[in-house]
Amino acid sequence: MNKHLTAAPRALELAREVLTIEAAAVEALARRLDANFLHALDLILSCEGRVIVSGMGKSGHIARKIAATMASTGTPAYFVHPGEASHGDLGMITSEDVFIALSYSGESDELMAIAPVIKRQGAKLISLTGNANSSLAQVADAHLDGHVDKEACPMGLAPTASTTAALALGDALAVALLDAKGFGKEDFARSHPGGSLGRRLLTHVRDIMRSGERVPSVRDDASLSDAILEISKKGVGMTAIVDVAERVLGIYTDGDLRRTLAKKLDFSATSVREVMSPNPRCIGPDALAAEAVQVMEEFNISQILVVDADHRLVGALNMHDLLHAKVI
Repeated sequence: MNKHLTAAPRALELAREVLTIEAAAVEALARRLDANFLHALDLILSCEGRVIVSGMGKSGHIARKIAATMASTGTPAYFVHPGEASHGDLGMITSEDVFIALSYSGESDELMAIAPVIKRQGAKLISLTGNANSSLAQVADAHLDGHVDKEACPMGLAPTASTTAALALGDALAVALLDAKGFGKEDFARSHPGGSLGRRLLTHVRDIMRSGERVPSVRDDASLSDAILEISKKGVGMTAIVDVAERVLGIYTDGDLRRTLAKKLDFSATSVREVMSPNPRCIGPDALAAEAVQVMEEFNISQILVVDADHRLVGALNMHDLLHAKVI
């Protein structure tokens, strides 16, 4: 038998145990949150400079993630390596800053070497350790308790549950800051302009809609033949039906055409108003393109008309336009 297959039951058992231990560590954090967390939050909220996050080894990797999460959610932050800080990088830190130091033991030589200098510069110091009585916790202005009962590593050596707990505590702090600052979707999109989320949140209907001569429309007294010709000419799969003031009265789509064919009508003698779908779903030009997607998916339609505050036709969109703009 394949030796890898014989190891599978043990591997699954161990993996489940790791997840259970780490989940329990995070759950214990939630029960333990107290005024110390609020004090740390207040220090950062009142900070007029930047948040600097630092740690050695595995704690350093977690510190980088916490800094990145804060920076992307409205709290200017960056990572500084404590070893490099001792050799010149402390010059980045000012009295207006807040320094968050991560060390599970709370006794990291590199962090303890720079902690007095940070305090002397006037910056606020927040420690995140697993020992409230550690040297780092004692010199800090606020202490976040990241203690775990045990590591998920079977030998109890590799930082596992402790780093998960520190990461979760950093996320909790970042989200609390986000909420306190009123940081919203538009703010998030501005810090993520290159991604699909940024496109979805920053792109408005007016940015991608068809406008001017590209918008298919006919008057309500037009014949069905004229409407079909307009659909074919503009290639959007529909045409708007408007009155003399360009207010939208209805829509006539490819689907409506298929249903009309079954009735065997005289296209030249039939008014489009007789076969149009009245009161169609519309959207405003200032709406987010993502909202247009939501409406189209909710009502199972492939096109949508764009109207102004007076319900006058100003544009049109179909799913292809949204796909081309990478909104979906």
